[in-house]
Amino acid sequence: MSTPFVHLHLHTEYSIVDSTVRIPALMERCEQVAMPAVALTDQNNIFALVKFYRKALAHGIKPLIGADLRIRRDHDSADFDSLVLLCQNQQGYRNLTQLVSRCYLEGQYRGVPMADREWLDADSCNGLIALSGGMHGDVGRALVNGHAETANGLLDSWLAVFGDRYYLELTRTGRPGEAACTQQSLLLASQRGVPVVASNDVRFLDPGDYNSHEARVCIHDGRTLDDANRASHFSAAQYLRSGDEIAALFADAPE
Repeated sequence: MSTPFVHLHLHTEYSIVDSTVRIPALMERCEQVAMPAVALTDQNNIFALVKFYRKALAHGIKPLIGADLRIRRDHDSADFDSLVLLCQNQQGYRNLTQLVSRCYLEGQYRGVPMADREWLDADSCNGLIALSGGMHGDVGRALVNGHAETANGLLDSWLAVFGDRYYLELTRTGRPGEAACTQQSLLLASQRGVPVVASNDVRFLDPGDYNSHEARVCIHDGRTLDDANRASHFSAAQYLRSGDEIAALFADAPE
């Protein structure tokens, strides 16, 4: 029997620019490997919600609804940090839809929808569970840059919003800076008594899908695969790992 595991950070093709995961194939795979549930966390949208929900129920999979929200760093820049939000209940779903809608109506910067940090407070995030976003979240970025005091301050601000519904996200997909982020996140979690959650930041179903995924990213960025100046932000390990693979990968942190 495989180790129970649920992917809580997963983009589908509805993220447009960074995933090749098709929902019917996703549900077939989850059913094959006996995953009881799976989350939808597309980048700043919930366009796939209805299709995802119906296909999940048809395959006996519990659908978890969420989004990978871009949090603007400042008002005059396209730079952002990630925060993964998951609906805990009906109120959380309402709040998520309002936040995503506001990103499109009020938060666009050069056509990219983002949320302002001040939009997220105890009321607007009621019923939502948050994952820190790993090295792409603000806490993880501070840790990678060696700014432990800043990371603690950012953590305090998120705990004030989410309380025990905020988790430090751990990933091990071989991307630059990731190992340091995970190590420092585990240390911070131990020091502050904050829970951790493992994810694989999924962008495709199989390791062999990496090249087609990269081609899709290149099309969006207007670059070619052989462009020596192209920076790759993904790895071939960002596939739908099985529960056994995740358990082995995080054997040192079974919690």
